[in-house]
Amino acid sequence: MAEKLRIGVFVCDCGSNIAGYLNVKELAEYSKTLPNVVYVKENLYTCSESGINEIKDAIKKENLNRVVVASCTPRTHEPLFRGTCGEGGLNPYLFEMVNIRDQCSWVHMQERERGTEKAKDLIRMGVAKAALLEPQEPIQSEMNPRAMVIGGGISGMTAALALANRGYETVLVEKTPQLGGLLLQLDKLAPSNVDAGTFAAQQAELVKKHPKIRLMTSTQIDEVAGYIGHFNVTATSNGNTDNFEVGVIIVATGAQVLKPVGLFNYDGKTVINQLELEERFKAGTFNAQNVVMIQCAGARNEERKYCSRICCMVAIKNAIVIKERSPQTGVRILYRDIQAYGVENEALFQHAKELGVIFIKYDQNDPPRVEPGKVIVYHHLLGRELALPQDLVVLSTPLIAGEDNEAISKLLRISLDENKFFLEGHVKLKPLDFATDGIYLCGNAHYPATVREAVSQALGAASRASIPLSKGIMTAEPIVSTLVDEDACRGCGLCVALCPYGALEIVRTEKGRKVRVIPVACKGCGVCAATCYQHALSVNSYTDEQVGQQIKAFLQG
Repeated sequence: MAEKLRIGVFVCDCGSNIAGYLNVKELAEYSKTLPNVVYVKENLYTCSESGINEIKDAIKKENLNRVVVASCTPRTHEPLFRGTCGEGGLNPYLFEMVNIRDQCSWVHMQERERGTEKAKDLIRMGVAKAALLEPQEPIQSEMNPRAMVIGGGISGMTAALALANRGYETVLVEKTPQLGGLLLQLDKLAPSNVDAGTFAAQQAELVKKHPKIRLMTSTQIDEVAGYIGHFNVTATSNGNTDNFEVGVIIVATGAQVLKPVGLFNYDGKTVINQLELEERFKAGTFNAQNVVMIQCAGARNEERKYCSRICCMVAIKNAIVIKERSPQTGVRILYRDIQAYGVENEALFQHAKELGVIFIKYDQNDPPRVEPGKVIVYHHLLGRELALPQDLVVLSTPLIAGEDNEAISKLLRISLDENKFFLEGHVKLKPLDFATDGIYLCGNAHYPATVREAVSQALGAASRASIPLSKGIMTAEPIVSTLVDEDACRGCGLCVALCPYGALEIVRTEKGRKVRVIPVACKGCGVCAATCYQHALSVNSYTDEQVGQQIKAFLQG
């Protein structure tokens, strides 16, 4: 670290994303004037193969010991550039990334000169921080080669079987006595017309017979402690407490169907929901001459603003079942919008029309009125109200978050969205991962999904979970919290209480109560370092000195 600083700065045009709104040539020339900068290069696309090779060549030829890339978001490209520095012979953590796309060109498209000046500020701050960066080494931890799947519905069974078939011991935990979830209440699955109960039973039988799967039904999870590779689970089954350790966890807890109490005169007899209609199909008790289905009952309103996605196709599927079993039965579907995405769904939609199912659009501000023997709805094309005969009204209600979601989110320290479904780490980059390492997500626990979508997500989550399991060793980034001044720590536990990842704990040492960091569990969010009034904690690559130098560099402008 005593060697003379030699910083290389690479400024990216990002095609026209940056160069179209900022003066990139001016930024490159300005970068040459900054302290310790010995090499500057403007690239059309720094993340391209040619741009990557230029970074590696410059590290060797110019003897660079720090690299700064001014381009787009670190969220997508920082791992790429870090890896490039490593391939070029430089410690990957002697790299700093400056986001001049998201933070400058994209938000200051109409202010070219001022946006360019702001980009100069950011580059100057990045160079100031880079000068104080220190080499870091990745953190490694052994991985327990066992997985746990929470939820015994179709997604949970699929994920457990996928992991077990790859040779990993898997614990499948289900709170009810029986596997199958919502499938047990359904009649047929579209578009294959497979019997839902038979399909669930087949999958359940595979789970029960698999030698690598430990099935725990009628089981409640009481506590989950630890981190990826070493999750310690306490569960209760029929009054007996069990403790075991797993390396990864998949959340497949599913969802539940909204009971439309108070909507459209729902009574569970002549006004029912789609799930209750399917139960009548299964029991052979369906008997109606005029059926009216009302979509978006309890959804897309102030209380639940989201679209449940699958309700339209459930209604269309059940309407087809009615017309095929009883062609003389009149079926009318009152809708706000139809969600029939995909070729097969569109084909079912058309088939329903061919069978005589009538679709009538209604206005949210003037919803249908359910009265004895009829449903009143305003028909926009005809310009008048229609009185539709009915002896059975079926409400298409949304899937809502499971009743245990909040408790599970606290147990596992994972996030929920505004509708109480589980929230993925990133909608594009980590759709099946949580922000907490080692915990994965699939099926209706995430958001309303068809059986096919739930199965696909389960296979994806199992694939993601098998990556750390197959390696045997968990490798984490070293940008984590560290105890830099043990004497200053008072052992108050404030940082432990605020850590969202459970990466801190209070231990007793020769010097008394002190905080201990679990590096592999830490995500480097900085909450603990910002909270510690004794300044005993710091975050690697975000030290007080480094942040202070960035602030000074900004003020110099």
